[in-house]
Amino acid sequence: LVSVGNICRSPIAEAVFRKLVTDEKLEHKWRTDSAAVSDWNVGRFPDSRALGCLRHHGIETAHKARQITKEDFQTFDHILCMDESNLRDLNRKSNQVKDCKAKIELLGTYDPQKQLIIEDPYYGNEKDFETVYEQCLRCCKAFLEKYH
Repeated sequence: LVSVGNICRSPIAEAVFRKLVTDEKLEHKWRTDSAAVSDWNVGRFPDSRALGCLRHHGIETAHKARQITKEDFQTFDHILCMDESNLRDLNRKSNQVKDCKAKIELLGTYDPQKQLIIEDPYYGNEKDFETVYEQCLRCCKAFLEKYH
């Protein structure tokens, strides 16, 4: 699960998906992680508003931001991102990787409400983080149903 900085949207999506997988007792079938296309926030914890939103929904995460690697394209089956800019960056990076096996898509592709883009809540407020959480939950549930 990929976003620009890996401190707002993608860690929320990662934590949501991990909880869904755990609740369904499918941990042994899924390796879940998130990353950034940029190196701006490498090593940082998620935004405090993202952490607060997750805690409000009973979800904890110990994620630290990292940048996507060539190995990610070679080992993950799916790389899901948040917006068109992420998609362009990931497709460009994947073209430089030999043996890329990852299917790169927008996470919003799986939204039953057809909200294709998951907007960056960084410059917004708690309500914007809640919107991201709700979108990620819908999309992750639909993705898991399709591939489980």
